[in-house]
Amino acid sequence: MKKMLNTLRLMLKRSFDNIRNEQLKNNILQAIPFWIGSVITGFFAVMYAKIFAWGEKLLELIMNWHDWMIFIIAPIGFVLSWWLVKQFAPYSKGSGIPQVMAAVELANPKEHNKIKHLLSIKILILKIISSVVLVIGGGAIGREGPTIQIAGSIFRKVNEYLPSWYPKISKKNMIMTGAAAGLAAAFNTPLGGIVFAVEELTKTHINYFKTALFTAVIIAGLTAQTLAGSYLYLGYPKTSDISLSVIFPVILVACISGIFASQLSVIMLKISAWKKRLKTDVSNIIFLVISALIIASIAYFINREILGSGKEIMERVLFTDNKHEEWYVPLLRMIGPALAFTSGGAGGIFAPALSAGASVGSVISGLIHLSPHETNVVILAGMVAFLTGITRAPFTAAIIVLEMTDRHSLIFYLMLAGMMSSIASILVSRHSLYEELKINFLKDLRSKNHIND
Repeated sequence: MKKMLNTLRLMLKRSFDNIRNEQLKNNILQAIPFWIGSVITGFFAVMYAKIFAWGEKLLELIMNWHDWMIFIIAPIGFVLSWWLVKQFAPYSKGSGIPQVMAAVELANPKEHNKIKHLLSIKILILKIISSVVLVIGGGAIGREGPTIQIAGSIFRKVNEYLPSWYPKISKKNMIMTGAAAGLAAAFNTPLGGIVFAVEELTKTHINYFKTALFTAVIIAGLTAQTLAGSYLYLGYPKTSDISLSVIFPVILVACISGIFASQLSVIMLKISAWKKRLKTDVSNIIFLVISALIIASIAYFINREILGSGKEIMERVLFTDNKHEEWYVPLLRMIGPALAFTSGGAGGIFAPALSAGASVGSVISGLIHLSPHETNVVILAGMVAFLTGITRAPFTAAIIVLEMTDRHSLIFYLMLAGMMSSIASILVSRHSLYEELKINFLKDLRSKNHIND
C-alpha cells in the first residue's frame, strides 16, 4: 500500500511538473513577439526622432540663411506632405493616435481585416516621410503621435507573421501594447506609456495583458536609451522654494489652457469637416497653399515661433532667464497646429500641445509677476492642462510631463492641473479630439467602400 502511494505521488509530481513546464513554455512563447516588437519599436523611434530633428534643423538653417524662403518651402511642404498621404496611404494622415484607437476597436473576428488600412508597413514609411516633409515646410507638428501609429504597425506586423502553430495572441492586446511602447520610446516616459494604454486605449481589464504591457514598455525604452543614450525629453527645471500659494495660478492656467485646447480641437474638427466638402485636388491644393502662406507670413512678419513642434519654446521658458512670452504667442501656437494638423499630411499634436500650454503658463506668470521657480511650476501645469484639453487623459498628461522633467515633487500640482483642465474643457466640448477622429475613421472604414475588406 505504501509503495502504491509513493508511486501515485511520484506520478502526480511528474504530471504537475509537466503542466508547469508547459505553462512556462507557453508564457515564454507568448512573450517573445512582444519583446521583438518592442526592440524594433525602440529602433524606429530613435531613427524617426533623429530624422525629425534633422528636418527642424534644416528649416532653421534655411530661415537663418534667407528668411523669405519660407514663402517657397511652406507651400511646397504642405502640398507635398498632403499628396504623399493621399496618393499612397490615406490613413497615415494626422496624429496616428485616433487610428490606433480605431484599430483597437476593430480588433474583433468580424472586422479585423480592416485594421490593415490603419496599421501597416506602408503607413509606417509614409508617416515618417510625410511628417518630416511637413515640418521642413514649417508645419507645427510633433512626432510623438506618429510614433504611436508606427509602433502599432510594427506590433501588428509581428503578430501577423506568427506561424499557425504558435500560441494565439490577442490582436487587441498586441496593438495596445505597441502603442504604449511607442509613447514610452518617443518621450522616454515608460510610466506615461503604461498610463496612456490604460487611460486612453484599453477597455479590457489590464490583468489580461499587464505582463506583456510592462515588459514591452521597458524593452522599447531600453532599446531607445541604448541607441540614443539616457536622456530626459526636456531636462530638470528648477522648482524649489515655492509656496503653496502657487496653487491659485496653477488652477487659473489649467482652466484657461483646458478651454483653449478644447476650442482648438473644435476648430480643427470643423476645418476637417469643411475640407471633406472640397471635391477636387485643385481645391485642396489652393487651401493648402493659402494655409502655408498664412504660416509663412506670420513667421516672416511677426514671430517664427509659429513654426515646428515648439520644443525650443519649452526649453527656453523653463531653462533660461527669458521666461515670459509675448501675449500673442499662445494664439500662434494654436494657429500653427490648426493649419498643419488639418492639412492632410502626417504629424502629431502632442508636442505642439505641450508648447502651447507652456506659452500660456509663461504669459500668465509674467502678468502676475511670479518668481522664476514659481513660473516653472505654472509653465509645467500649463503643459499638462493643454495636453489634457486635447486628449482628455489627465493622468497620462501629468505622468508624461512628470517623467520628461523628473520633477516628482510637483505631482500634486500636475495632477491638479490635469483635473481642472479636464473639467474646464468640457465647457467647450464633451469629447476629445482623438475620440471624434476615431469615430470618423471607423465610419469611413465601415462604409460601403470597405465592406469587402
